[in-house]
Amino acid sequence: MPDRIEAPRQISVPAGERRVLPIDGYTLALSWSPEFCRTRRREPNHRLQCGGVRNGGAGRFGFILHGLWPEGRGRQWPQWCRPARPLPRSLVRQHLCVTPSVSLIQREWARHGTCATRDPGRYLRAGAIMYRALRYPDMNALSRRPLTVGQFSSAFAARNRGVDPSMFTVEVNERGWLEEVRLCLGRNFRPRRCPAHMRGSHNRTRMQIWRGGS
Repeated sequence: MPDRIEAPRQISVPAGERRVLPIDGYTLALSWSPEFCRTRRREPNHRLQCGGVRNGGAGRFGFILHGLWPEGRGRQWPQWCRPARPLPRSLVRQHLCVTPSVSLIQREWARHGTCATRDPGRYLRAGAIMYRALRYPDMNALSRRPLTVGQFSSAFAARNRGVDPSMFTVEVNERGWLEEVRLCLGRNFRPRRCPAHMRGSHNRTRMQIWRGGS
C-alpha cells in the first residue's frame, strides 16, 4: 500500500443524467486489470493500478472490483441519485486493494452508490465482500488455450457453487481480448440469471486473455 494517496475529489452530476428509479437487482462488475493497463502503464492518472511498484503503483492486479451497480426494471438503471461529497481518505484507503483507483472509488459511489444507500462505507463494504467471496478460474491456464466467451463463462461458473454461466455476462473488446466480467444479482444480492436485455459478448465469440508484460 502506498504511504500516501491522493485526496478524493467531488464529482458533479452530469446535466440530464440523474435517474432515481426503484432498484430491481444489482450487477457486480469485475475489470480484468492486465488488459485495462495494457495501454495505460505510463499514464499518471492510472499509476496506482497500472504503474507497478517500481513506478509508484500498488503492485500487479488480476480482476479488480469495477463497481456494484443498482439495476432498474427494463433497460434503465438508477444513477447519480444524490450529490456526493468527497469520500474520507481513510475509507478509500480501506478499499484500494480491491479497487486500486481513488478516482474510480469516488465515481462509483457518486454514480451508483448514492442510489443504493446513504452510507458510503456500507456501499463499498458490500461490493468488497461479494468480490472477495467469488472464486476465480485459473486465468493463466485459460489464457494459453483457444477459448470462447461461453467456455470462459462456464469455467468461471464452475468455480462458484450455485452459479451457472447464465448469471454472467462477459465483455470482450473489438480486438478480442477480455475486458470485464459482470455477475447479475437479485435485490437480495444472490446471483440470478441475467435479464435478456443485459447482454455481453456472444457465447460463440472467440476471446483471448492478456496476462501482462510488454
